[in-house]
Amino acid sequence: MQLHNLQRNNPNKAAKRVGRGGKRGTTSGRGTKGQLAHGGTPRPEIRDFIKKLPKKRGYKFNSVAIKHESVNVSQIEEVFEKGAAINAAALLKAGLVRRVRGKVPAVKILGNGDLTKAFTFEGVTFSESAKEKVTAAGGTIK
Repeated sequence: MQLHNLQRNNPNKAAKRVGRGGKRGTTSGRGTKGQLAHGGTPRPEIRDFIKKLPKKRGYKFNSVAIKHESVNVSQIEEVFEKGAAINAAALLKAGLVRRVRGKVPAVKILGNGDLTKAFTFEGVTFSESAKEKVTAAGGTIK
């Protein structure tokens, strides 16, 4: 037996050899340029899906701080009568605030506008300017 007489056991399973020059030219059947033409492997397709998923923490994280509905002093002056007791439920009934997730919201009174009537406030928070205007008009804060 000589070397030129050797044969494979299964000649059909011979791998196609690409990129060895010859009649195929410079690109040798690999196309032109790019990752695959230079012998690289494409990145896994699942990586695209993984990168689109949100991160475990801190991604569009909703704040847990209490968000107050704001009402100006001028709005209270227009809607309520002198000496009225004002709380979050009364402001909701008057239409100055809306429900938040079906509940009566936390309310903050802001000092925009003038206040001439005396009111009694319960269970609401105030800005500094609103607090001064309420006490100057003779109102009380509980």
